[in-house]
Amino acid sequence: MNLAHWPQGLPRTTQLPQTSLCFNLEVSATRYPDKPAIHFYGSTIRYARLKREVDALAGFLQRDCGVARGDRVALYMQNSPQFIIAFYAILRADAVVVLVNPMNLAEELRHIVVDSGAKIAIAGQELLANVQPLLGGSLERAIVAAYSDYVTEPTDLALPEVVAAAPLALSAPALAWRAAIELQRVPQLHLAGPDDLSLIPYTSGTTGAPKGCMHTHASVMHTIVAPAEYGRYPKDGVALAALPMFHVTGLQYGINLPIYLGAGVVIMTRWDRRCAAQLIERHGITSWTAIPTMLIDFFNQPDLGQYKLGSLATLNGGGAAMPKAVAERIAALWGLKYIEGYGLSETIAPTHINPRDRPKEQCLGLPIQNTTAIVVDPQTLQPLEPCAVGEILVNGPQVFRGYWGKPEATAEAFTEVEGMRFFRTGDLGYIDEEGYFFMVDRLKRMINASGYKVWPAEVEALLYGHPAVLEACVIGTRDAARGESVKAFVVPRPGQTVDAAGLIAWGREHMAAYKAPREIEFVECLPKTATGKVQWRLLQDQELAKAGAAGQSN
Repeated sequence: MNLAHWPQGLPRTTQLPQTSLCFNLEVSATRYPDKPAIHFYGSTIRYARLKREVDALAGFLQRDCGVARGDRVALYMQNSPQFIIAFYAILRADAVVVLVNPMNLAEELRHIVVDSGAKIAIAGQELLANVQPLLGGSLERAIVAAYSDYVTEPTDLALPEVVAAAPLALSAPALAWRAAIELQRVPQLHLAGPDDLSLIPYTSGTTGAPKGCMHTHASVMHTIVAPAEYGRYPKDGVALAALPMFHVTGLQYGINLPIYLGAGVVIMTRWDRRCAAQLIERHGITSWTAIPTMLIDFFNQPDLGQYKLGSLATLNGGGAAMPKAVAERIAALWGLKYIEGYGLSETIAPTHINPRDRPKEQCLGLPIQNTTAIVVDPQTLQPLEPCAVGEILVNGPQVFRGYWGKPEATAEAFTEVEGMRFFRTGDLGYIDEEGYFFMVDRLKRMINASGYKVWPAEVEALLYGHPAVLEACVIGTRDAARGESVKAFVVPRPGQTVDAAGLIAWGREHMAAYKAPREIEFVECLPKTATGKVQWRLLQDQELAKAGAAGQSN
């Protein structure tokens, strides 16, 4: 690896704590019991209280729900104090957190619950309708949170509807969050260690339903400790947690890294550009992990100049390339450079980060501590010379163990090169002469909509649930605001009637909004190979060519 531009003074390797993740909270709560851990729309939770509530919920999970070491518990809610408490409580109970996107609807939730074997769910009350069909079946019990329980002080901040909503009346086997906490159950002795499973985020591939990525306490710990050192984050910092916490980047930078340091977390349940500016000013926010679409919207508010935003010291993110014009606005406002990084659910966030002192634009950065990355020919797996495009392969402590219950998919995800085991990212890129990595395209069939990964095979499978859909093929289209959007080519079933607007509306009722097709094109047939495989790449290429021609004519 070219180390010419490795951050000055930073060791190439880091030693990880040989402890579980929840011990990070115990350390910070012991060191800083009276320090604010969470700010939530004007209300504050200090570290001592945070730990008490984590312990109480962990005790309830063990003693009242029968959760034991290695059991999986589904966490299905939006950004909130309850998300953080539930995350650490599940770990404190020696169990495994199964992260579920709160945008997922009932059938998507069902797949993850059944696949992971989770018997208990902790959910936001706005998602209860999706949970209820599973209660008494796949799920034995649900703990249901009202986010308004933690807005205890008057505020002039604009509260999202889900935060302002009063608690719902519940009946067994659903139990109110507050009731579970108020029992003050004492948890059993903590047993989980660095090699125990801690977390299963779900990601999807090109050939089926979402797959669970098995992460240990150690693999998650690596992308807390290494980025904290690499980015020089201070223990007295305050992080703005605006990215979704179910997503690995939002989880690591919005929760786990600040708590490891004993820093503060300012939570946004829903993105609101004006509220973000108010929170930066009021709490002296020092770090913000944001995707480009979020920052584009932030800079488009007309009265941005009225806020005092100078506290921000670190602005980082990824998911999509940062437009040059937005990078210039960032430099003009804060005197900062946007620090881009690269990672996947399988690596629980970063494998690469740009060095703060010498970042490159629209660049993945350098492999972080203890991490080896190479670029190989996708067919021969032979390492390539600098600037040659190939598949990016990664080896490091943050790489997952494999896909839950899917040994064949796990075997396909790894390969050995020159005696070292690498994870195949499926992303095409190259290494420049200075050792920086750049991404060019995706070997895997994936759509990136506002930083959310959309896997066409999953959307196609859901579309087949509509009685009028005989065949479907999903591709990505260019979108100025979202980067990419979802388009479906549909062969209608004979004798059935459906129009594009109706099918789009149906899609939004049956899958997360970011996955649902925004454009439908009806066709008589789909192009196929001699073996009957749909030629999705042909449709994708035709769509890109059409978009390019339209752009030239404008």
